[in-house]
Amino acid sequence: MSTERAVAGTFTARMMALVFAVVAGIVLLSVGAIAFLTVQRVNDQAEQQALGIGRTLAADTSLRHEVAGFDGQRSPDPKALATGPIQHDAEAVRARSGALFVVVTNDQGIRLSHPNPQELGRRVSTEPQALGGREFVAREHGTLGESVRAKVPVFNDAGTVIGEVSIGVAVSTVAGQVRQAVVSVLLVGVAALVLGGVAAATLVRWLRRVTLGLEPEEMAQLVRDQEAVLYGVDDGVIGIGPDGRISVRNKSARQMLALPRRTDDGDIVGLPYADAALPARLVGAVDAVRAGEAGSGAPVRLELPERVVRARVHEVVRDGSSLGQVVMLRDLTTLEELGSRLNAVETMAGALRAQRHEFANRLHTISGLLAHGETERASSYVGEIIESGPVREPVANIAAVTDPYLRAFLGAKGVQAHERGVALRVGEASALFGTLAEAQDVTAILGNLVDNALEAAVTAPPGPRWVEVDLLSEGTTLHLAVADSGTGVVPDLDVFAEGATTRARDDAEAHGHGVGLGLARRLARLVGGDLWIADPGGDDSGAVFAARLPGVLEDNAAHPPTEHGRPRP
Repeated sequence: MSTERAVAGTFTARMMALVFAVVAGIVLLSVGAIAFLTVQRVNDQAEQQALGIGRTLAADTSLRHEVAGFDGQRSPDPKALATGPIQHDAEAVRARSGALFVVVTNDQGIRLSHPNPQELGRRVSTEPQALGGREFVAREHGTLGESVRAKVPVFNDAGTVIGEVSIGVAVSTVAGQVRQAVVSVLLVGVAALVLGGVAAATLVRWLRRVTLGLEPEEMAQLVRDQEAVLYGVDDGVIGIGPDGRISVRNKSARQMLALPRRTDDGDIVGLPYADAALPARLVGAVDAVRAGEAGSGAPVRLELPERVVRARVHEVVRDGSSLGQVVMLRDLTTLEELGSRLNAVETMAGALRAQRHEFANRLHTISGLLAHGETERASSYVGEIIESGPVREPVANIAAVTDPYLRAFLGAKGVQAHERGVALRVGEASALFGTLAEAQDVTAILGNLVDNALEAAVTAPPGPRWVEVDLLSEGTTLHLAVADSGTGVVPDLDVFAEGATTRARDDAEAHGHGVGLGLARRLARLVGGDLWIADPGGDDSGAVFAARLPGVLEDNAAHPPTEHGRPRP
């Protein structure tokens, strides 16, 4: 016998023994309980039978009259009793009921009837408890052996106890009934054990069939391998079987696509992929691969509410037959966020390079004036520089922005806007105090909104082209709004949705390109804020986008600036 078969045999034997032991334990406990209850029931029936016979006989009017005649007698005539009516009636009842004995006594406990005539006229062998006026049921040993007996008082018309009726049922009779009942229960128990053994064998065969003959150790190894493959990678994985149902998915796929957990009622495993609430573009990509369309299997970009995911569907083929499809998911959110922040940094770097070039030109001018002895002109030139600021930024009202990063950023955007024929300005109602704590996030969000507004203004019909930025600080929270002179957002278009674009068929009637709007909203929500359309605009006015960014300003941002443009301490 091989090692595998030995292990298989041990596994089968263990399973069968375990199931049979459980069934046997349940059957034995059940049989024991039923046997105990049966014994109790048979004993109760014997007691109730004796009690019923005694009550009937004690209520007989003629018997009560005869017993009253022996009231107070301690030595009645046994011969007279043997042929008297009490003995006759008692024996008749005993014969009809099958009782062991029917004994009638007077108020002194003297037998007036007995199956053995030799006992007539003698005191009963057991205590006549019923003479106290109460019924009594017990198992006692008397002259005729052990019996289950009931003792019932006999009353006269005045309600006085004048004797008792004692009815006995032989213990052997009760034991015979108990044995018969227990044997029946045991036969049922044996049948249940046999049925349990058959069920255990059937269960073991079924387990081997559904597990393809694999042993527990082999199945455990397969599970470990699957867990290692699925959860050891950062990419999301979704497996789809040949029947179109999702067979597996890992944690990364659940997190990327915001799928329900396995502990929830809505787990997608086992559902058709078309009914699993997957993104529509992903379902379309799977359909294309399953249909074998040309060009299918190319990467698909999924713009989800909280992240950007690239998906690719692969066909799995073995021995010429399709085993289903595997969907590979890769999260691009962090990469694109870094790219957006890098663009903002590059914009600020360009502004700083422009400042450096401007400073170099001014220094050269001053140096030339001084070298030629034009000190008065040099002094006048320095005064002009002090009045105009360090750099001539083509952004109206930029003095309202005191943060150096944000001012440099808007200055660079102003240069870009000026080159495209658009005037970038800061709103007159802007009130931004203090400095930024999260400059990269703020400039990334604001940069996307300004780029979108510039595109809208450039593609608008001829007329004044402008973009206005309003900034307002509230503690550490920054509120901002960006308006433009474009033609507004296309009606019924969700510019933040997956794959949405604000570019219409005629660019002159569109609101920008929707550049980075979904990404900008995700960045705003990452800091606990939000981004929304405050006014979609229309033919007469452009759109207004607003954002709320909590925690992006320093704690001292609440102090208003002084007349020199610096925040007060």
